[in-house]
Amino acid sequence: MASPLCTIRVQVDETLQQMQLGTVMRKVKSRGWKKQRYFKLQDDCMTIWYKSKKTDKTKSTFSISDIEVVREGHQSEVLQSIADEFPPERCFTIVFCGRRGNLNLIANSPEEAQVWVQGLRKLIETVTNMDQKELMDQWICDWFQKADKNKDGRMNFKEVQDLLKMMNVEMNEIHANCLFQMADKSQSGTLEGDEFVLFYKALTQRDDVLKIFQEFSKDGKKLTLLEFMDFLHEEQLETDKTEEYALERIARYEPSETAQTLHAMSIDGFLIYLCSPEGSIFNTEHRKLFQDMSQPLCHYFISSSHNTYLIEDQLRGQSSVEGYIRALKRGCRCVEVDCWDGPNNEPIVYHGHTFTSKIFFKDVVAIINKYAFKVSEFPVIISIENHCSLEQQDTMAQHLKGILGDKLLTATIDGRVPTQLPSPEELKGKILLKGKKIDDLEDCLNGRQDDSYTGEVSEDEDGTEFEEETFRNEEKRKGKKSKQHLSKELSDLIIYCKSVPFPSIKHPRSRPKVYEMSSFTEYKTRKLLKELGTEYVSQNACQLIRIYPSGLRTDSSNFNPQEMWNMGCQIVALNFQTAGVEMDLYDGLFSQNARCGYVLKPIFMRNVESKFNPEHPQGKDGYRPINLSIQVISAQQLPKVPNSKEGSIVDPLVRVEIFGVPMDQAKQETKYIDNNGFNPVWYETLTFRIHVPELALVRFVVEDYDKTSRNDFIGQYTLPFSSIKSGYRHIHLLSKDGNSIPPASLFVHIWITDDGEA
Repeated sequence: MASPLCTIRVQVDETLQQMQLGTVMRKVKSRGWKKQRYFKLQDDCMTIWYKSKKTDKTKSTFSISDIEVVREGHQSEVLQSIADEFPPERCFTIVFCGRRGNLNLIANSPEEAQVWVQGLRKLIETVTNMDQKELMDQWICDWFQKADKNKDGRMNFKEVQDLLKMMNVEMNEIHANCLFQMADKSQSGTLEGDEFVLFYKALTQRDDVLKIFQEFSKDGKKLTLLEFMDFLHEEQLETDKTEEYALERIARYEPSETAQTLHAMSIDGFLIYLCSPEGSIFNTEHRKLFQDMSQPLCHYFISSSHNTYLIEDQLRGQSSVEGYIRALKRGCRCVEVDCWDGPNNEPIVYHGHTFTSKIFFKDVVAIINKYAFKVSEFPVIISIENHCSLEQQDTMAQHLKGILGDKLLTATIDGRVPTQLPSPEELKGKILLKGKKIDDLEDCLNGRQDDSYTGEVSEDEDGTEFEEETFRNEEKRKGKKSKQHLSKELSDLIIYCKSVPFPSIKHPRSRPKVYEMSSFTEYKTRKLLKELGTEYVSQNACQLIRIYPSGLRTDSSNFNPQEMWNMGCQIVALNFQTAGVEMDLYDGLFSQNARCGYVLKPIFMRNVESKFNPEHPQGKDGYRPINLSIQVISAQQLPKVPNSKEGSIVDPLVRVEIFGVPMDQAKQETKYIDNNGFNPVWYETLTFRIHVPELALVRFVVEDYDKTSRNDFIGQYTLPFSSIKSGYRHIHLLSKDGNSIPPASLFVHIWITDDGEA
């Protein structure tokens, strides 16, 4: 029976009722793999489970909150491959958050498909719009569902003991029984509905938050309006917040109508406020588009993907348009397309000289056209690696113009030779091409361009991948001069991003052209910094630079992007498909400014006269170090480590890592807490001195301590130092894939001072 505790927050209409009855559909992995599965919406309307129709294998489940979107029809490569077998009206794709693969399904009829498409979309909207209290209720319901093994809508003491282990709590039997007896008001020997809520609240009582509450509450029971304002001003340093602001927060977060009438906040309301986005460590103002978007493109760090078409490794991995969809939906503004001659004069995209699969160039362009501006209206750069014949280059140009239409930038914005690059604001809704060009932009604009059909450029005019370098080096060894023929039609589409070799120290360009840019590997970038120092940083103040991973990274691993940002490099391309600390830093930097994919560089990196050197930051104008003090207070409801032994409980520790210029690189950690992943408490203070706060990122990591082997990852959160809010703050942890894992969080106190403060 369904638990009365799990009240449905969505109107169960006929569509959802049909989903609860269950449906047999085909799950599709490839043209040759189509198997029937039985899908059913659980009574809580928050979980889908499915199993094989023929066998009684263990059921698989996923939560509505795991779903990002539902696509109708043949909107995945898998479903497109069987388009001749099944009409689009019967097909749909469930796209999950993060890097989890899509679920492609075929219903038995168009009507059946619509039941699931519309029903899932309704439930996704419900979850998306849940407020803090509804989320808390849902978590309680989720725990109840997990613990109620026999599904009778009540829990006995044995089920409660099992629940505590699931929740990462080690509690002796006497204490657990005391909590159970306290909550069992009916003295029935089981917990039902409100009794379980009482048990859960006793279990999750936050003594750390109660202590703060009582410091500001005169009677220890409520915060008056003035007491709440004192807390905001003195602890949260929200000195600009008015009485009206405080009243709005009481109305928003206080669950008690009586307290609201008194313009007061109870401990429950205070906790809900601290757990809300406004109580988060991340400055909510920085979630918005808050930066100046009218400066030249080269004044921004630009979210960029390497070999975007790959969703696995660099040698045998799958090429897929899904790589472009995922990158663009994360706010990526520069994607890469490696183009080679394909069948029937249709260029293909894949990682050349490898065994990666192939996709059509026209399909890639169509997907970019569809998703380019879904999450950000600012310009997208397509970085073209061109290996095609003249004939297929012309085909590329025709596809670009025909599919992208007015979105494709085909001329300078004012018809003149630029003296500086245009701004993201001026290029809103535009797609730019980066690649080799036959002539200078001046020749095109002034009508001096050769009317010949093709032109020649050196193969060395752009950065090349490791495998291609190997082939070209072999050609050079044989004494062959490497030249590439370019199609005029494709060349003419390169406007602001012409690929050229980076000038050497011995032969610098006296007057660099702002529309020219260079690409090279992580290794060459490090070498250039050592050779050029401040000159390299100032060069990046007027021209774009693209950095990409070494070709030796065949496993699609990534380099540390912070090194490149320290030098002012704008287009730092990473393998988005690979989770890890490098992508945590990437997501952390671009989590600000409305996740639009553009982050304004610090002022000392936007001036060509700048003398900033990341190796010696003391010479920076306005140099003034900052002191960061972080008291790690507690953690809440940490998840279990995947594949851990049944019944095992984590031993968590917290590490804080600073990424920035070399002088700022630092990490410190707390001690570990034995057998408590539910509500561990530390009250440990970690302190850091940050010399260039404008470039610093702060990463919070929670790990399960293991004295005999490497610690296991539990969760992390990374953000720019400049986006940190002072005071008592919650840090809502993310998984290795960058997905939220509610209600797992850290509770900290942040104090920031500079050397001029006491």
